[in-house]
Amino acid sequence: MSRPHLLAVSDLHIGHRENRRILEKLTPDSPGDWLLVAGDVGERIEDIAWALALLAGRFEKVVWTPGNHELWTPSDDPVQLRGEARYGYLVDLCRGLGVLTPEDEYPVWESAAGPVVVAPLFVLYDYSFLPAGARDRQEALALAEEAWVVCADEFLLHPEPHPSRSAWCRARLGTTRARLERVDEALPTVLVNHFPLVRAPVQALRRPEFAPWCGTEATADWPRRFRAAAVVHGHLHIPGVLQVDGIPHHEVSLGYPREWQPRPTAPERPARILPGTSTGR
Repeated sequence: MSRPHLLAVSDLHIGHRENRRILEKLTPDSPGDWLLVAGDVGERIEDIAWALALLAGRFEKVVWTPGNHELWTPSDDPVQLRGEARYGYLVDLCRGLGVLTPEDEYPVWESAAGPVVVAPLFVLYDYSFLPAGARDRQEALALAEEAWVVCADEFLLHPEPHPSRSAWCRARLGTTRARLERVDEALPTVLVNHFPLVRAPVQALRRPEFAPWCGTEATADWPRRFRAAAVVHGHLHIPGVLQVDGIPHHEVSLGYPREWQPRPTAPERPARILPGTSTGR
């Protein structure tokens, strides 16, 4: 009898050869393991499809939510869709592979303590994580430009048909909040989003000027409000667990080779989020 695990990983960035090799070796720990993929698998549709197909063939269930890199429209990608059209294309791709997305019914993980709703979220950022010294978005962007840390999203992540990324974020907040409010109030959740849902993890950034591209203050109460047993996110490339209001926030990114190669140990296995119930498989 073995107990399956709810595992999570993000920021695989398989455009890097070294990261692709790591992905090729990524396998379940136990029969019945689920894998939460919290965005930034890659930039090109072909790469994203290859990676998710590989993972879907190995894990009992794969749950994906987009990062900012999946939403980029690189000039060398044959699929030149932008904004919501690109996101919709990725959702259809995932459904064809049997991978769950933020547009699908939230699955239920049978944990050792009882059922838990796994909620993949697609919530962007609205520049409300202001760095010290900035009073508004304009000042935050000016500080980032001075520090040479402007996010590539400004050039590659197009918000169409929304007038801005902030407007797209507002739309996603409304849609996502409404879905979470319909979850049975008797059930805890695991909230999965590419960007942190609270500001606390962002405080660890080496370059605080990057904070405006890291989330939104509008989700600050979501972990408590929606009964999170755990929150899963990536984006920061600072893997670890941070307790906020007694709730573990798991940053589960692999990151770029230049970030993980200097570490004394090789990249760890996907993070274990929850144990499941025993299974005889």
